[in-house]
Amino acid sequence: MATRSASYMDRAINTIEWLAAIFVGIVALNIFVAVVLRKFFDTSIPDAYDFGRMLLGILIFWGIAATSYRGGHITVDLVWTAAGPRMKRAIDVFATLVLLFVVAVQTIMLFDKVRGTYVDNVQTYDLNIPTWPFYAVAWAGDVCAVLLIAIRTYRLIFHPEQLEEVHAEQKADE
Repeated sequence: MATRSASYMDRAINTIEWLAAIFVGIVALNIFVAVVLRKFFDTSIPDAYDFGRMLLGILIFWGIAATSYRGGHITVDLVWTAAGPRMKRAIDVFATLVLLFVVAVQTIMLFDKVRGTYVDNVQTYDLNIPTWPFYAVAWAGDVCAVLLIAIRTYRLIFHPEQLEEVHAEQKADE
């Protein structure tokens, strides 16, 4: 049964990471098309600035989700490097719990932003498209970040062997 739940968790993790990668591609495509249209055809995509701004927000929150589980983002590990194995695990658990709390609060606050843009009927400048769906997709990325951090916390505490962590000294050895 543990293997089946681990398999479901791993599939959820991979799906979230793929979605984050797709949003990177969408942002790059939006920028590329806007530049080509402006440079060669002297025209622009209506609301390109609004779309770019909101897509970048989506990318940031889905990027947080993608990096939260793997622990591969930039860290300062001075104390962690000097600690023994038990202390390293305690530091990892504590840091992950703090991250879980901060991102959960951020998710609650972002939901308030989604609700506010929906209630206020905020729209894009040119096409008058409601902006709340973009904020909702960003919020979904934040929810995924909370989910992945919770999975990471669970695995750190109960199944640390299921984590694929790469720290600075491991990267230097490769």
